[in-house]
Amino acid sequence: MGSVVLNSVRKSYGDAQVIKDVSLTIPDGEFCVLVGPSGCGKSTLLRMIAGLEEISGGEVHINERNVTEVEPKLRDIAMVFQSYALYPQMTVRENMGFALKMAKLPKADIQQKVNEAAALLGLEPLLERLPKDLSGGQRQRVAMGRAIVRKPQVFLFDEPLSNLDAKLRTQVRGEIRELHRRLKTTSVYVTHDQIEAMTMGQMIVVLRDGRIEQAGTPLELYDQPANLFVAGFIGSPEINQLPGEVVLNGNATSLRLKDASLLALPAGLRVTDGQQVVYAIRPEQVNVVHEARDDALAAKVTAVENTGSDMQLFCDTGGGAFTSVFKQRLAVKEGDKIWLQPKLSGVHLFDAQSGQRIACREGV
Repeated sequence: MGSVVLNSVRKSYGDAQVIKDVSLTIPDGEFCVLVGPSGCGKSTLLRMIAGLEEISGGEVHINERNVTEVEPKLRDIAMVFQSYALYPQMTVRENMGFALKMAKLPKADIQQKVNEAAALLGLEPLLERLPKDLSGGQRQRVAMGRAIVRKPQVFLFDEPLSNLDAKLRTQVRGEIRELHRRLKTTSVYVTHDQIEAMTMGQMIVVLRDGRIEQAGTPLELYDQPANLFVAGFIGSPEINQLPGEVVLNGNATSLRLKDASLLALPAGLRVTDGQQVVYAIRPEQVNVVHEARDDALAAKVTAVENTGSDMQLFCDTGGGAFTSVFKQRLAVKEGDKIWLQPKLSGVHLFDAQSGQRIACREGV
């Protein structure tokens, strides 16, 4: 196993800078997920770690060794791609052992390593089959097995589940987590799916336009997003965002919404009178009340969705569209007027101009 350290790495294509001074430390044994929208640079960054993309500046270290100028095959990494890239004429056994054969390992050693990886991945009954006889999930496991037999310092995964249907993605996601639990090999995993990131990562790095927006544990990003982009990108359903203006009146602090209605805010906010902000609250951090309150939003229910396990309300409020999620089943129907009371512990404020998070209470 080995740590991965990026020191101010940059990547440019002509005048276009796609990775912009990224510094990151992934500790030994960590499962780190790089997540962000298409074009944010996550796959490019992964390929820079692998040595498949030449870096324009900075350094890459793996297991405390500067590998910036080291060719990929000497970096002691193994990569699993979105495409399975299996040799169609080779059996599962031959595919898994091919890199070891090219490295001229003894046949007995190759057989032992392939058998060990096959047992770990449940591939033993499939070792003599050809790729055309396998399902998508089985092919992806073979691709992972091909990486495992090399026993690298670092695993690199480039959107490996993108070609699988939803059910298989959930299954293979669990298999990759279990694989990491057993092997404890440092892993860097790229995805555009924030649910994959939240369920798999011990550490998540959110990227946008070639820069790191925030890095931390899943709950750190969910509970304390550094800015509006992270708040909106992490979480499903998406966080509610209501633009408004801060109103200070003695000891009371309120938010004036676009329809001029006022919503009480928590005490102790680090804000100024008239400051333009965005008020954000996650859909599950809301209660329904049936009478007007100064800390509740008047809302008209526009749609109700029952999934069995929870209930989602879609509403219009004085601040805009609002989504809420409840575990209990409420006696609410489309067209009803209700009041949505956000839980103060779940309130986030962001500066409207910079998008940066404002501390919600003193000491927070």
